[in-house]
Amino acid sequence: MNPAEARVDLSAIRDNVALLREYAPGAETMVVVKADGYGHGLVPTAAACLEGGATRLGTAYIREALRLRAAGITAPLLSWIIPPGEPLDDAVAQDVELSAGATWLVDAIAGAAGRTGRVARVHLKADTGGSRGGASGADWSALVDRAMMWQAEGAIEVAGLWSHFACADIPGHPSIEAQLSVFDEALAIAEKAGAAGSHVIRHMANSAATLTLPQARYDMIRPGIAVFGLSPVPELGDFGLRPAMTLVARVAMAKRVPAGTGVSYGHLYVTERETTLGLIPLGYADGVQRHATNRAEVLAGGRRRLIAGRVCMDQFVIDMGDDPLAEGDEVILFGDGSRGEPTLQEWADSLGTITHEIVTRIGPRVSRVYL
Repeated sequence: MNPAEARVDLSAIRDNVALLREYAPGAETMVVVKADGYGHGLVPTAAACLEGGATRLGTAYIREALRLRAAGITAPLLSWIIPPGEPLDDAVAQDVELSAGATWLVDAIAGAAGRTGRVARVHLKADTGGSRGGASGADWSALVDRAMMWQAEGAIEVAGLWSHFACADIPGHPSIEAQLSVFDEALAIAEKAGAAGSHVIRHMANSAATLTLPQARYDMIRPGIAVFGLSPVPELGDFGLRPAMTLVARVAMAKRVPAGTGVSYGHLYVTERETTLGLIPLGYADGVQRHATNRAEVLAGGRRRLIAGRVCMDQFVIDMGDDPLAEGDEVILFGDGSRGEPTLQEWADSLGTITHEIVTRIGPRVSRVYL
């Protein structure tokens, strides 16, 4: 075994996709596998998602989609963060569908279509209240009109109309209904301009909306974090999702120290008695946040142990008391909780963050092992 491993249960991913599809019968399912499959590994998790019934995959960046194509993934792909200078020609040539929320980008995609001799499939994004990507107000009508012009020229095909929620993970937030209303207005404008029909996919539902907002599912759901077994709305429970990742490490050193021993940088932890300390070869370079100092717990020797002292770049320490510990013993940072270990949600709560941030920050020195 490697000093540290992120063990990924691909059957959990498949099962989670199948469960999420039950929330939107008859709709397509695009699984978002951006950020290296939320830290779980891009290609293996993408394949598992397709085995679980996903009909499409989504990535933030074109380079992620091209990696999937290079790995032999032939399913429809959509990429949506496209600053100037991105490899549009490669994307169009590889049948990667592209999002556009501005007229300059529609023009650039049409140019790539002309250079490659291929029709580019484009999803027009409306900004319905998130104030990130997408066109809002009068810009939406201009975007639709420009896209329809290029469609008439045979350069692009409008394949989708979409938006994204700002607060779907906050049940009852007033922005939810407001955004749905704006999106419906945007769809009506697009339909009037001719950018509608059974071949144009309407989509807005992220993981939280997929699980809690039936009115937001339209023609396709677009789950991300839930696919990996992590609840997008923790206060409402786990929805029957199965966490896919277990993060483990092996003890690099165990030693007895006397009472009053300062531990790690800054001596933020001082032993109260003679005790056994264990050195764990993971640190903030691997995604164990420095903020976990004296906060987060791990499972070692059958019991939970608090991280003792400052998390360093490559290592942290646990205090075992008088319990036995030896080099090579396995320590579980988080998992599904079935062995008594902390869950990823518990880690997120103790660090004041969300599960998304923790899994996507696990670095490349941590081997991904697929079960």
